[in-house]
Amino acid sequence: MRDIYSTFETELSQLRGKQQFRGLREVSGRNLTEIDVQGKRYLNLSSNDYLGLGADRQVLEEFFTSFSRNTPLKYLGMAGSSSRLLTGNNQAYTDLEEYLAAVYKSEAACVFNSGYHANIGILPALSAKHDLVLSDKLNHASIIDGLKLADAHLLLYRHLDYDHLEQLLKKHRNNYRRVFIITETVFSMDGDIADLQRLVQLKRAYDAFLIVDEAHAVGVFGKTGCGICEEQGVIPELDVIVGTFGKALASLGAFAITKSLLKEYLVNKMRSLLFTTALPPVILNWNRFILKKVVGMESKRQKLQALAVRFRRELEAYSLKTGGASQIIPVIIGENLTAVNLAETLQNRGFLLFAIRPPTVPQNTARLRVSLNAEMTWQQIRSIPKAIGEYLRGAGSQESGARSKNGHPGSIAGFDRG
Repeated sequence: MRDIYSTFETELSQLRGKQQFRGLREVSGRNLTEIDVQGKRYLNLSSNDYLGLGADRQVLEEFFTSFSRNTPLKYLGMAGSSSRLLTGNNQAYTDLEEYLAAVYKSEAACVFNSGYHANIGILPALSAKHDLVLSDKLNHASIIDGLKLADAHLLLYRHLDYDHLEQLLKKHRNNYRRVFIITETVFSMDGDIADLQRLVQLKRAYDAFLIVDEAHAVGVFGKTGCGICEEQGVIPELDVIVGTFGKALASLGAFAITKSLLKEYLVNKMRSLLFTTALPPVILNWNRFILKKVVGMESKRQKLQALAVRFRRELEAYSLKTGGASQIIPVIIGENLTAVNLAETLQNRGFLLFAIRPPTVPQNTARLRVSLNAEMTWQQIRSIPKAIGEYLRGAGSQESGARSKNGHPGSIAGFDRG
């Protein structure tokens, strides 16, 4: 047994040597824009709480004070206690799914325990060995894991390269019974946005099935917060729209917007739906409550996008490599150690930013991932681009790697998202 454990230790040592070791640190508190980690307060630039609702005490109190001491457990129960197919399908599921379908003006919605549950379950349920899946090369890890579980043949198309996708469709479409195209809409590490209208054209031309993951777009884009699919006017054309409650909607869970037939099919075939305990009623009711709030937050969405545009322009003014067109703003550094040490320097200045490194992103593209929320002000973030630019032009560009593995005093090295 000692030999087995030594192999694990060897692998961890290799990760440390490549500056890819990760660790967990305790978060002790947060407010609309700041967070307390290991006894120090930071501006939180590493959260997916894009509308600032995750720590909005006023909204939370409004939800709970709407109930009385005699409110039935079907509204506030803290446990599902069963899978949905047995006794876990509380009325709150029906209420939430009906509201989701109405917001999207769609036939049906199906709620899952998380975005990960959705993405590891949908494609394995819908596809089979005589089918083909075409996936954007930079799709999220949860989509990749779902592709590994599926029996269908898989081909990757270059990131956002729809000419390459069409080449693959021309070459392979007639060799398969069904073809599925899957993409994120806002990509989680690059902040760039898919062209859904072009994808719909390809779907029609090649009789394909189109699945889009709106995890980082729900609540943030579209007049009512339905995402890029609403912003680009293609909701009726999409076969499955996956959204999550765990980011801008400040909760837990995920959903698929689809046709009634496909919902029935997923309920019968999707293992990550069938074989997991249902969400508790209190979460489902909170999800419907917060969704109703978010539908009307168009001004917050506009403010967030304006803040992101200004921040991205400021990065470019300092000749920093960035990209995207959303509230997620990458600052591409390249080398792992430089990214790690830069992140620690910014943490020491009160900015919670982490080095995102391979395998989360491609080799030699280590970066900072700046994640804005609508409650932030320009005053809070305005100094960051200059600080990054000065660091990279100065000592940071000539680091010898001689720093302690524990980082600077007061830093939180090892605690990152990538």
